[in-house]
Amino acid sequence: MAACVFNAEQPMVENDTMVDEKQRQAEGAGPGEEQGPGDVAALASELEKVRAELAESRERLLRVAADAENTRRRAEQDVAAARKFALERFAGELLPVRDSLERARAVDRSMAAAATEALFTGVDLTLQLMDSVLEKFSITMVDPVGARFNPDQHQAMSVVESPDVPANHVVEVVQKGFLLNDRLLRPALVVVAKSKSDP
Repeated sequence: MAACVFNAEQPMVENDTMVDEKQRQAEGAGPGEEQGPGDVAALASELEKVRAELAESRERLLRVAADAENTRRRAEQDVAAARKFALERFAGELLPVRDSLERARAVDRSMAAAATEALFTGVDLTLQLMDSVLEKFSITMVDPVGARFNPDQHQAMSVVESPDVPANHVVEVVQKGFLLNDRLLRPALVVVAKSKSDP
């Protein structure tokens, strides 16, 4: 009879044990642990911190990408400029040769003997050929006779009064200037007109 009572009470012992386990878990000892208000606030704060770090990392990545794009564009511009002005030194060395030819052509031909006429013809043809070569490489002449003085392209050698040319305009070009792809290669040396009231 005792064996029967023992078997009948055994399920009750197991149920009490399960209740104790559930109470222990409810008090914070198991995976089903409940969070208090302080823990929720801590998790929310941690979440906001992670979000802020993510936003900062995103902003930093965008800045790095923008810097890389700007660097690429500057490199492309530098390469383009290097190609465009690679002949600058060559052109600068070539211009005095042209100046010498032009001075030879400026000699008074009426005083020259007939034998030298062929020489002048050759100089003219050489100048024409040289001008065509300069034009091919985007080298253009600055010959500002009668134009308003432009300090960006002209260099004043002297100032004179002129009844025919307005003040601050070029009376005479001593030496022509040149541009390479619209950038000044050499300024034109000029004589500038002044008004009579100027000292």
